[in-house]
Amino acid sequence: MNHIQLKESIIAEYLSTGLSFRKLGSKYGVNFRNVHRWVMQYQGRMNKSAINKRTKAIADLAKEALPTDVKQLQSELRKARLLNEVLTEVINIAEEELGLPIRKKSGTK
Repeated sequence: MNHIQLKESIIAEYLSTGLSFRKLGSKYGVNFRNVHRWVMQYQGRMNKSAINKRTKAIADLAKEALPTDVKQLQSELRKARLLNEVLTEVINIAEEELGLPIRKKSGTK
Protein backbone atom coordinates (compact mmCIF):
# COMPACT_ATOMS: atom_id res chain seq x y z
CA MET A 1 0.00 0.00 0.00
CA ASN A 2 1.57 3.28 -1.08
CA HIS A 3 1.41 6.56 0.86
CA ILE A 4 -1.59 7.99 -1.00
CA GLN A 5 -3.60 4.80 -0.61
CA LEU A 6 -2.75 4.76 3.09
CA LYS A 7 -3.99 8.33 3.48
CA GLU A 8 -7.19 7.57 1.60
CA SER A 9 -7.91 4.46 3.64
CA ILE A 10 -7.30 6.30 6.92
CA ILE A 11 -9.57 9.16 5.85
CA ALA A 12 -12.26 6.73 4.70
CA GLU A 13 -12.08 4.82 7.97
CA TYR A 14 -12.28 8.04 9.99
CA LEU A 15 -15.34 9.22 8.08
CA SER A 16 -17.10 5.86 8.18
CA THR A 17 -16.31 4.73 11.73
CA GLY A 18 -15.71 7.95 13.62
CA LEU A 19 -12.63 6.57 15.39
CA SER A 20 -10.46 9.22 16.98
CA PHE A 21 -7.36 10.55 15.29
CA ARG A 22 -5.21 9.00 18.02
CA LYS A 23 -6.72 5.52 17.59
CA LEU A 24 -6.33 5.66 13.81
CA GLY A 25 -2.77 6.93 14.17
CA SER A 26 -1.79 4.11 16.51
CA LYS A 27 -3.60 1.53 14.35
CA TYR A 28 -1.71 2.54 11.20
CA GLY A 29 1.53 3.63 12.88
CA VAL A 30 1.12 7.27 11.90
CA ASN A 31 1.24 10.40 14.05
CA PHE A 32 -2.30 11.43 15.00
CA ARG A 33 -1.54 15.02 13.95
CA ASN A 34 -0.91 13.79 10.41
CA VAL A 35 -4.24 11.95 10.46
CA HIS A 36 -5.95 15.12 11.66
CA ARG A 37 -4.29 17.24 8.97
CA TRP A 38 -5.17 14.77 6.20
CA VAL A 39 -8.82 14.63 7.26
CA MET A 40 -9.06 18.42 7.53
CA GLN A 41 -7.45 18.88 4.12
CA TYR A 42 -9.82 16.34 2.61
CA GLN A 43 -12.89 17.92 4.17
CA GLY A 44 -11.74 21.41 3.21
CA ARG A 45 -11.17 20.33 -0.37
CA MET A 46 -14.56 18.65 -0.51
CA ASN A 47 -16.32 21.67 1.02
CA LYS A 48 -14.62 24.07 -1.39
CA SER A 49 -15.58 22.01 -4.41
CA ALA A 50 -19.18 21.72 -3.20
CA ILE A 51 -19.32 25.48 -2.62
CA ASN A 52 -17.84 26.15 -6.05
CA LYS A 53 -20.42 23.86 -7.67
CA ARG A 54 -23.28 25.60 -5.84
CA THR A 55 -21.95 29.05 -6.70
CA LYS A 56 -21.57 28.12 -10.36
CA ALA A 57 -25.10 26.69 -10.47
CA ILE A 58 -26.53 29.89 -8.97
CA ALA A 59 -24.58 32.03 -11.42
CA ASP A 60 -25.81 29.92 -14.34
CA LEU A 61 -29.41 30.30 -13.19
CA ALA A 62 -28.96 34.04 -12.85
CA LYS A 63 -27.52 34.30 -16.36
CA GLU A 64 -30.43 32.32 -17.79
CA ALA A 65 -33.02 34.43 -16.00
CA LEU A 66 -31.35 37.76 -16.77
CA PRO A 67 -32.37 38.23 -20.42
CA THR A 68 -36.03 37.57 -19.67
CA ASP A 69 -35.91 39.85 -16.64
CA VAL A 70 -34.35 42.65 -18.68
CA LYS A 71 -36.97 42.29 -21.40
CA GLN A 72 -39.75 42.27 -18.83
CA LEU A 73 -38.35 45.34 -17.08
CA GLN A 74 -37.97 47.20 -20.38
CA SER A 75 -41.58 46.40 -21.25
CA GLU A 76 -42.78 47.63 -17.85
CA LEU A 77 -40.71 50.81 -18.25
CA ARG A 78 -42.31 51.51 -21.65
CA LYS A 79 -45.77 51.03 -20.14
CA ALA A 80 -44.97 53.32 -17.20
CA ARG A 81 -43.63 56.05 -19.50
CA LEU A 82 -46.70 55.79 -21.71
CA LEU A 83 -48.98 56.03 -18.66
CA ASN A 84 -47.02 59.07 -17.47
CA GLU A 85 -47.46 60.78 -20.84
CA VAL A 86 -51.20 60.03 -20.85
CA LEU A 87 -51.70 61.36 -17.32
CA THR A 88 -49.66 64.48 -18.08
CA GLU A 89 -51.81 65.15 -21.15
CA VAL A 90 -55.00 64.62 -19.11
CA ILE A 91 -53.78 67.19 -16.59
CA ASN A 92 -52.90 69.64 -19.39
CA ILE A 93 -56.36 69.28 -20.96
CA ALA A 94 -58.10 69.65 -17.59
CA GLU A 95 -56.10 72.80 -16.79
CA GLU A 96 -57.02 74.32 -20.17
CA GLU A 97 -60.72 73.48 -19.91
CA LEU A 98 -61.16 74.44 -16.27
CA GLY A 99 -58.74 77.32 -16.27
CA LEU A 100 -57.42 76.17 -12.90
CA PRO A 101 -53.86 75.12 -12.02
CA ILE A 102 -54.02 71.45 -11.07
CA ARG A 103 -50.34 70.66 -10.65
CA LYS A 104 -48.85 71.14 -7.23
CA LYS A 105 -46.35 73.96 -7.13
CA SER A 106 -42.83 72.99 -6.19
CA GLY A 107 -41.83 73.81 -2.64
CA THR A 108 -45.36 73.75 -1.23
CA LYS A 109 -46.45 71.42 1.52
